[in-house]
Amino acid sequence: MSVVRTLRGLLMATRAMTRDLPATAPTADPLELFRDWYRTAVQAGIYLPEAMALSTATADGQPSGRFVLFKDLSPDGFSFYTNTESRKARELRDNPRVALTFHWSLFQRQVRVEGRATPLPTAEVERYFATRMRGSRIGAWASAQSQPIASREALMAKAKEMERRFSGGDIPVPPYWGGYRVWPERIEFWQGRIDRLHDRFLYTRADGGWQIERLQP
Repeated sequence: MSVVRTLRGLLMATRAMTRDLPATAPTADPLELFRDWYRTAVQAGIYLPEAMALSTATADGQPSGRFVLFKDLSPDGFSFYTNTESRKARELRDNPRVALTFHWSLFQRQVRVEGRATPLPTAEVERYFATRMRGSRIGAWASAQSQPIASREALMAKAKEMERRFSGGDIPVPPYWGGYRVWPERIEFWQGRIDRLHDRFLYTRADGGWQIERLQP
């Protein structure tokens, strides 16, 4: 990251932390506001602005969380990809209710999303998988995500085996790999303030649109 880009990011962050969110909601559409905040994080050169914490729970309510990479936002919600035999995917099958959290510390901004996850269509998964680096596609075949393995050497041996297997051509999507879209029911925007009197707006789906409330910090 260049010095100029770093300084620009710091200037943008300072402005964000010293400026209130409007007295009324910035927009009636929270997805539009998310796009604006996400675009700002990308332009500032933040490392992995697409990192989001995905929180799932078992059928009996035991929670777990991990970071995944946000890949797309459509009118239907937030998309990500993963091994469909991983712990997160098993929990999603039993309990599709999830939470997502984005945190851009440079700007003291946080977005919290609550909703339901549904599998992405096969064609959409295939299109995305084809854009991944070859090493990432090999890794998807080599790793039985979340399952124990004897050693790092054993994992690398599996990766080499997959390299040999697909050395002559393209690498298809593994049968146990896919994606999910989170349909948002609640989205909260949090703007940190130096005086700790943070700004918060909560959007909740209601009657085909969004109910908007300002929350106390």
